[in-house]
Amino acid sequence: MAKQQAFLKELDLIAVKIRTHIIEMLYRAKSGHPGGSLSAVEAMVALYFHHMHINPKNPKDPDRDRFILSKGHAAPTLYAILAELGYFHTDELLYLRQINHMLQGHPVCTHIPGVEASTGSLGHGLSFGNGVALAGNLDKKTYRVYVLLGDGETDEGQIWEAAAAASHYKLDNLCALLDRNYLQIDGNTEDVMKLESIRRRWEAFGWNVIEVNGHNIGEIIDALLLASDHKHQPTIIILNTVKGKGVSFMENNIDFHGVAPNEMEYKLAMKELAEQQRALEAAE
Repeated sequence: MAKQQAFLKELDLIAVKIRTHIIEMLYRAKSGHPGGSLSAVEAMVALYFHHMHINPKNPKDPDRDRFILSKGHAAPTLYAILAELGYFHTDELLYLRQINHMLQGHPVCTHIPGVEASTGSLGHGLSFGNGVALAGNLDKKTYRVYVLLGDGETDEGQIWEAAAAASHYKLDNLCALLDRNYLQIDGNTEDVMKLESIRRRWEAFGWNVIEVNGHNIGEIIDALLLASDHKHQPTIIILNTVKGKGVSFMENNIDFHGVAPNEMEYKLAMKELAEQQRALEAAE
């Protein structure tokens, strides 16, 4: 038990480091999407630092698990994680969205090590994931495919075409994760295009549905293990999250969907994250 608690504490500290990178990157770039990047941190930390079979020294390992960031505007989270794992140097993070540098505003698979799909036009990632999962089955591969969706993104009809196809083909090597933070660019998801009951909707499309606290890494890891063991259905993990999580004035604040922090906000955010790090380090 003590060993498990120590490991979860280590992952929580990594999550704070990833959030610190995100704020630094967006402040320097003067543009980007903090809200949805911050809400997805724990899920992506659980995947990359615990669950997925990956090899940063060999990003094209044919047996690797695949992660597809369908909500491509959360690219800062993916970039920070890939850099921390050694896919490229962390210095690259300082040049987000700058001309003649590698890290564009949305993921590009052609020249960023570890990025599996170019995304940003919302609604495409699950269809891409279906194709990768089907290819794995045809090639008799054991890799798994993970797709992170935004809840506002599921307004797109293509998501539901992909959901139906994944169920039809019984893609049990496919796991979607839904960042359910209730906010999209135009406001609350239930005002823009009602999604609830989102659990029953995915169940009706033939998916195995697991629902967790999207900021509890232990719960997320348990859900990922259950998903890996589930057969004959794709699984979706509904992550109940807070948009802008970890920075008090960004939390549940739609103004920070796609606006980078100014200097005052940057300093306040970095101070809060440093305090979180110290509190975690001091905890028993």
